[in-house]
Amino acid sequence: MEWEGIIKEYWDFLPIQKPEFIVSLKEGNTPLIRAFSLERMIGGGFKIFLKCEGFNPTGSFKDRGMTVAVSKALEEGSRAVICASTGNTAASAAAYAAKAGIKAFILIPEGKTALGKLSQSIVHGTKVVQIKGNFDDALNIVKEIGRRYPITLVNSINPYRIEGQKTAAFEVCDQLGFAPDYHVMPVGNAGNITAYWRGYREYYENRIVDSLPKMIGFQAEGAAPIVKNRVIENPETIATAIRIGNPANWKGAIQARDESKGIIDTVTDDEIMEAYRIIACKEGIFCEPASAAGIAGIFKMAKMGFFKKDEVVVCTLTGHGLKDPDASMRIAHVPETCPAELDMVIKMFGI
Repeated sequence: MEWEGIIKEYWDFLPIQKPEFIVSLKEGNTPLIRAFSLERMIGGGFKIFLKCEGFNPTGSFKDRGMTVAVSKALEEGSRAVICASTGNTAASAAAYAAKAGIKAFILIPEGKTALGKLSQSIVHGTKVVQIKGNFDDALNIVKEIGRRYPITLVNSINPYRIEGQKTAAFEVCDQLGFAPDYHVMPVGNAGNITAYWRGYREYYENRIVDSLPKMIGFQAEGAAPIVKNRVIENPETIATAIRIGNPANWKGAIQARDESKGIIDTVTDDEIMEAYRIIACKEGIFCEPASAAGIAGIFKMAKMGFFKKDEVVVCTLTGHGLKDPDASMRIAHVPETCPAELDMVIKMFGI
């Protein structure tokens, strides 16, 4: 049967009550790809699978939560949505609002949003405003607007966002046929690690799987409030999607870590960019820098002998590399130029 999106696929696990209000771009059903080259590079005999969320309609995992949040907003009579964003939430909210035929208002930190994400938000006809502040400032403002006006806030503090995002855990179990031993992912606003843990627990409680993974999250060293146990006033990292100093789902992330007996740790920007390069060159998968934080974390933990032979590690790649094209040019070589002559081209290629 044709895939109809996560709400129809996982209807019994989601809060939508009336199918006529479903707003879907057929999100979900993203590939789970075995990373054989990474396994050989790292060694240790454990298996690595990549959950490639960049294959969602707007290029990130945010679409899972947005289809549920916007559908529920329509069901409850709302005619407008609002969010603060470093990029991916904005792109997703803009697309789903356009599909629903309602207004969207986007607030972003000035100069802190990758071009690919900003262009997505604008092209859908959304009202985008920049502030001279960071993401946390933007979130505080849109929360207040949501309290004052009949506009639905669709950041991940909206509980329906988490409900949609948990379906990625369902898919991992459906694709593997069981729950992995570990699930690794980047942590920014912390909605995703919260959501995955909820999804795994629901499948376990419904006896669809008979085990639970340990949840392993990685923050960028310059934006690691959970690891440092304090709000970071001016978070900085090349991974713009996780450049957040006061995560909205801080408590949920701690709960996921502690209940699963997992870990939340840090990786440096250099480690993130090296993992970003490796995943593109060795696995043929182009992800945004924030996604590579999870891969960097796997390298870090593997060096300490953390993963054991035959264990299964799933890593979420949260967004597509075209979200942040400037990042790729920081590590890519500049194309060389030569005359349009066969011999010269052969020489330049070194064939």
